[in-house]
Amino acid sequence: MDGICTLANDRVYDQLVALLNSIEVISGENTPVCVYPYDDNLDRITAEIAQRPNVQLYDDQVSMASWDEFARRVWDTHPSARERWQRAGSTGYHRFGTHRRYCAFDGPFERFLYMDADTLLMNSVEFVFKKLHDYHCVVYDFQHKDPTHVYEVSSPKLLEVFEEERVEKQIFCSGFYASKKGLFPQDKREKLIAQLLAGDAEILYPMAPDQTLVNYMMMKSGASIYNFALELPKEQRTGCCVTSSHFQAKDHILYDQEKPLTYIHYIGLSSQVFSQVCNGKNLDFPYRDIFLHYRYLKEPEKRPQFTSKPQWYEQSPPLSLGERILKKLRIN
Repeated sequence: MDGICTLANDRVYDQLVALLNSIEVISGENTPVCVYPYDDNLDRITAEIAQRPNVQLYDDQVSMASWDEFARRVWDTHPSARERWQRAGSTGYHRFGTHRRYCAFDGPFERFLYMDADTLLMNSVEFVFKKLHDYHCVVYDFQHKDPTHVYEVSSPKLLEVFEEERVEKQIFCSGFYASKKGLFPQDKREKLIAQLLAGDAEILYPMAPDQTLVNYMMMKSGASIYNFALELPKEQRTGCCVTSSHFQAKDHILYDQEKPLTYIHYIGLSSQVFSQVCNGKNLDFPYRDIFLHYRYLKEPEKRPQFTSKPQWYEQSPPLSLGERILKKLRIN
């Protein structure tokens, strides 16, 4: 069985509801969805999922504990991760819980599409699942333009571990990827940890722990990776990030040069911004109306009604959101 999965807790409740509604509209109300718990803060999303027969909350405690242990062991091999996390204000393991998305490799779907909670589905993904007939991992993004948010590019070890061409063409964003159940059994995970202990660990980028690790897992294990952003003809490709300001909305779908996006990723936007807007604070961000449409699709009477001029989510930013994120990420 094929299905779509995501990672969530109550902190991203509003984004999750919007994502689930977009999946229902685009893929159908019977589309199987599995939500992997980021942590135990689950009261609101548990109640929401109970109202949706097609959606399940993953509760395999053995699987989650196994991936928790794997994440700890991986980052215990890193020479500088803890120091960098402490400088950034994190105690313990940074963003611990993001790795729970890897439970999809144990989960209920033989083939799955993982989507971050801050994404919305805009078009059919049948073409993504079809490509899984020939590849282990299928993606559609432009992260390859910025390897600095996947690996430590300053490490001389990087090009010893992976050829430059692979770094340039195989890396991907962890917010949208399709793969298959059973790809990383325990013995393969043990081998990956052994290779990290042998010196590979320094190439991992600790400030994006889930993204760097899933890329390393795929690339080090020799998984075949297909990226539509690299393979489609230029005239057929579409963007996917909120950083792109040229998308046009029509009938609650975003278009890139008259082509519908496959998905929109609200990358770089804090969950607090979504929560504040849903609580009635008139903050503006790109494609806000698209988000609000899907968030309140089933309860339009609860949608906030704004009458004043919206305020940008940060006070008087010197650059637009898109400009600031592009400057930071240097991707499309």
